[in-house]
Amino acid sequence: MAKNLKTYAVLTIMVLGLVFMGIGCTGTQNSEGSSPVNETSSVGTTAAETTAAEAQGIFLKGSDTVLPLAQAEAEDFMTAYPEKSVTVTGGGSGVGIAALIDGEVDIATASREMKAEEIEAAKAKGIDPVEHSIAIDGISVIVNPDNTVSELTFDQLRGIYNGSISNWKDVGGKDESIVVLSRDTSSGTYEYFKEDVLLGDEYRKDALIQPATGGIVSEVTQNPSAIGYIGVAYLDESVKALNLDAGNGSEAPSPENIISGKYPLSRPLYFYTNGEPSGLTKEFLDYVMSEKGQSIVSEVGYFPMNK
Repeated sequence: MAKNLKTYAVLTIMVLGLVFMGIGCTGTQNSEGSSPVNETSSVGTTAAETTAAEAQGIFLKGSDTVLPLAQAEAEDFMTAYPEKSVTVTGGGSGVGIAALIDGEVDIATASREMKAEEIEAAKAKGIDPVEHSIAIDGISVIVNPDNTVSELTFDQLRGIYNGSISNWKDVGGKDESIVVLSRDTSSGTYEYFKEDVLLGDEYRKDALIQPATGGIVSEVTQNPSAIGYIGVAYLDESVKALNLDAGNGSEAPSPENIISGKYPLSRPLYFYTNGEPSGLTKEFLDYVMSEKGQSIVSEVGYFPMNK
């Protein structure tokens, strides 16, 4: 009887041992078998999701002039392809180009050509800037609607901005000081205006610098003595666009005059990519240059590229 009890006890211990070993093995498989599979699956899924997100999303940054156009194009593109993402921000042409050079964006938007030193800096970082003209823009010189001046010659406009003309009476207006507004140095419009209007002269030192086009519109709306320059897409009834005479007669910044070249302040707008675009970047650029995309150019207030 004692022998049977001893045998029974041994068997019981063995069975319990096997049970605990089974539990231990099961636990080991869950923590070292199943968990690594789950972890790999989790990591794999996250990586796949990240890759998919990168593949389906692109980033644009730069010109405030191009901003309303790029936003409209992006919204329409994402309506057509809701699984894809296009993020657009402003800040100025220089800001966008710097972001492209640093590899932070897929597309830099610009209202001027890249400078030689910017291209050199890009190539030093392994970036190959490729220029794409996407639309035509006109630069409007604006004043408050109460201002009696309706047109300026290029010489007068240059004098106002380089500081040699400081009173509206000197250009046919009221006897009051001119408040000159300008974009900041990061703006492509700033660079374009300096080159084509100031002919290399420096902006007058008392010019009020605005970080965005909206600031110029707002200030001119509130100040009857102010003058500024903006892209035609920003024109509204709160300001008055001046006719300009570059020596061939006074011309208004109308669509017809800008497209024909009669209006003296017109220029291309650009996308810059790192090398020839591919993937979603190419899809979006192709969309912008398509018949639909170029119709959006007109809707926003710019002018489509001639094909």
